[in-house]
Amino acid sequence: MQARFWDPDGATHGIPTYPLHLAPDGLATRRQLRALGLRPGGQEIAAQLMWRHPRGIAAAYLYRIDLAKPVRPMTAARWRAHEAMMRPRRTCPACGHDVGYVIRTSIGTCEPCDPTRSTSTSAITP
Repeated sequence: MQARFWDPDGATHGIPTYPLHLAPDGLATRRQLRALGLRPGGQEIAAQLMWRHPRGIAAAYLYRIDLAKPVRPMTAARWRAHEAMMRPRRTCPACGHDVGYVIRTSIGTCEPCDPTRSTSTSAITP
């Protein structure tokens, strides 16, 4: 256990702080809430997890599960808006077809229109 990250009363870090994997029951990260079908719902951060990371110190905020609200379901209108938002990302600017997947920005076109893609299937000869 990293003693420097053990601050359950928040005296050192300003909010209760726990080492990774040692948070008390009843608290969860945003990702854990989402897996439970919940969202923070505007509540304040209850605590934080801290751990050493190769790039420095990492932190994740914790929220109270009992105050979390259910995730709002996708309505038909929200699905339509999502589809409309994704359509330009799936449409090839070269041929104008909806290719059914998000076109990589590094290429900028669908695979059949990609000029760097090799059309021959034979082995490269020196």
